Amino acid sequence: MTEQSRSGDGNQKKTTARSVLVTLVAVALVVVGYVARDHLPFLDDQEQEIGSGQRVPAPGDAAEAAALLDELEVAPERSMRGYSRDRFRHWISQGDNCNTRETVLIRDGVDVVTDEECRPQSGTWHSAFDDEEFDDASDLDIDHLVPLAAGWRSGADEWDDERRERFANDLDTPQLIAVSASSNRAKGDQTPDQWKPPATGYWCTYAQDWIEVKHHWELTVTEPERAALLEMLDHC
Repeated sequence: MTEQSRSGDGNQKKTTARSVLVTLVAVALVVVGYVARDHLPFLDDQEQEIGSGQRVPAPGDAAEAAALLDELEVAPERSMRGYSRDRFRHWISQGDNCNTRETVLIRDGVDVVTDEECRPQSGTWHSAFDDEEFDDASDLDIDHLVPLAAGWRSGADEWDDERRERFANDLDTPQLIAVSASSNRAKGDQTPDQWKPPATGYWCTYAQDWIEVKHHWELTVTEPERAALLEMLDHC
């Protein structure tokens, strides 16, 4: 083989190696870009955080909520006979001198400062029901999303008091939320066919959360309640 042939072969190998290297770098950049978009929250347009920690539902949640709603038993409301709020012991201790109410206020607020007994002294809160802002915790109630009486009428009448206590202090589902005292009291023990949040932009989340709580606790829904929830999911 001549020197010219060996030189040509060498140049060809270098060119091939360079092409392979360029290809590998390009693939790596694509992968890195995909991983970044998949994991960096500010690049993810599927779900956005808003002021108080409440979330803007991601596309597809409405369908999932409707599927969970289909799994709930549809039944007439039960009797209120024997009902008492005392049967649902609430605002129990959650540790660190905090009870359930105080825990929710800290969780749902922004820049919350508490005293040694866990009582909020300052902070700001967004009431999602009526889209109002507050800077005084005394203006807020902790709403049981599925009211205790509504829970009683949809299956909790058959529970023991220990299970009712867990339901009344449930921090694992969206059952508890800090809202304006006025909106909480306007709601009372009404179900979605009887009362909806004044802030219509919250209807989607409200319906999803209501369904999640009822599904988790295996409570029933009435026909009008189910129809109202489906209507609210149309706002997603």
